[in-house]
Amino acid sequence: MVAIENQSQAQRPAEPARIPKEARRLLHDLAAAWPNVADCRALEVVPLKGAMTNEVYQVRWLTAPAGGEAGAGAGALKEREVRKVLVRIYGDGVDLFFDREDELRTFECMSRHGQGPRLLGRFPNGRVEEFIHARTLSAPDMRDPEISALVATKLREFHNLDMPGPKHVLLWDRLKNWLKTANNLCPTDQANELRLDCLEDEIASLEKEFSGDYHHWIGFCHNDLQYGNIMMDEETNMLTIIDYEYASFNPVAYDIANHFCEMAADYHSEKPHILDYSKYPDIDEQRRFVKTYLSTSREEPETEELENLLQSVEKYTLASHLVWGLWGIISDRVSDIDFDYQEYARQRFEQYWQKKPAVLTS
Repeated sequence: MVAIENQSQAQRPAEPARIPKEARRLLHDLAAAWPNVADCRALEVVPLKGAMTNEVYQVRWLTAPAGGEAGAGAGALKEREVRKVLVRIYGDGVDLFFDREDELRTFECMSRHGQGPRLLGRFPNGRVEEFIHARTLSAPDMRDPEISALVATKLREFHNLDMPGPKHVLLWDRLKNWLKTANNLCPTDQANELRLDCLEDEIASLEKEFSGDYHHWIGFCHNDLQYGNIMMDEETNMLTIIDYEYASFNPVAYDIANHFCEMAADYHSEKPHILDYSKYPDIDEQRRFVKTYLSTSREEPETEELENLLQSVEKYTLASHLVWGLWGIISDRVSDIDFDYQEYARQRFEQYWQKKPAVLTS
């Protein structure tokens, strides 16, 4: 999950202690190598909101004014350009969700494909990345038909990336492993309330149900395509998908289903853990998205192909609810980020049990 630069006037500089010494040393070395930075040690650190896996900061330096004079005056930050990078400090317990070295290999490979920011440096519990000069999408953007069409096209491109490593589905192993972890961490009363004792059979049943050929259209999936992980260059309308911590090969229908489920979220509201499923896309929105997704390789998709993918997407919403429900339970026990993971998990499981009868009989 990602952080957003949420209109910087609402942000305050971070306490220097929040950035580890090793990271500050790396930042000083990077800035010292850039000829246009006025003072490599005069950095400003701004926390970016919305992160639920890591702590994320924008770091910026004033650039030297024309003529090379570094002295500037009180309004310099507004009047002069700044040089920016993004600092990511890994959250506690993330090794329960993914392998950081695998994620770094994915990050570097995506950079080589021209799909994301460059890696500028690493320190023991984090890294420094290129800062993308684009607007992070917002929750309302997901309702915009033009932006949604751009996302559909970009997601098809993402799914077709030729990424290294075995191209096997990760979804079911992830669910089984996270269920074991959740059972180990979750207090008995909470486990009973969330019906964790039923989930091993539920996961096995879904895996069997989704074993048909069409459901196994496999691609390289983002697996966390919420609005905050999509950036748009407003001059070109080019999109960049960022944050690949949960990325893996999976059924593309699952990735689309997860994107639809994320439309219920607004991680920058006063209650970011509250999900509003009235915002889940209706069938016309779903059809437009899937039609655009399928149309990127030819003029028009066949009606049967369109309907088959729509049905598959609807079924995979169940898997999405289980994945993020389990993620919420585990995060509640290991994360110190200010987010009501337990309530978030409860809502995802509630949706699973509500939707299951209709989805599996349709």
